[in-house]
Amino acid sequence: MSFFKHDTAIIDQGAVIGADSRVWHWAHVCGGALIGSGVSLGQNVFVGNKVQIGNNVKVQNNVSVYDNVVLEDDVFCGPSMVFTNVYNPRSFIERKDEYLTTTVKKGATLGANCTIVCGIEIGEYALVGAGAVVNKDVKAFALMVGVPAKQIGWMSKYGEQIDLPLSGAGTAVCQHTGEKYVLNGDTVTLFSE
Repeated sequence: MSFFKHDTAIIDQGAVIGADSRVWHWAHVCGGALIGSGVSLGQNVFVGNKVQIGNNVKVQNNVSVYDNVVLEDDVFCGPSMVFTNVYNPRSFIERKDEYLTTTVKKGATLGANCTIVCGIEIGEYALVGAGAVVNKDVKAFALMVGVPAKQIGWMSKYGEQIDLPLSGAGTAVCQHTGEKYVLNGDTVTLFSE
């Protein structure tokens, strides 16, 4: 076993967990899960069968990653944040064939206690603030807060707010890395030379 498993954790047969990952107290990983390397699953984390988790993902305490959730590399899931996989659940109607796929792209951060409604995509390096409820797609580098979540700015890859309007044209430089960001319309991209 090339990953760490706490004695209280449950890992069902068939689960694939990459090297140097850590599965902490009372976590449960179902047999169909695919988990990359360098991943940390905190206390009381649940990972469903139809889940893909990339490399270097951090899933903090009390998060359930349900079927049809895809977390790309370097995603951060804050404590007690929530995923869903059925848009209109009823306890007396089985809707497992109606699961909607939620994709969280590389480097995105989902703040503590936020809720991600199923069937959407969170863009690369976006940041969802603590307690926000996201019910629509989020652009790459977007800063989202509130209920329902609204975009209030842009974030750098480093994780600092960058000085750009929500739409139009412009450029900004990350104070920490010197990386340049370009706003074109309502889309921000990282400028590469």
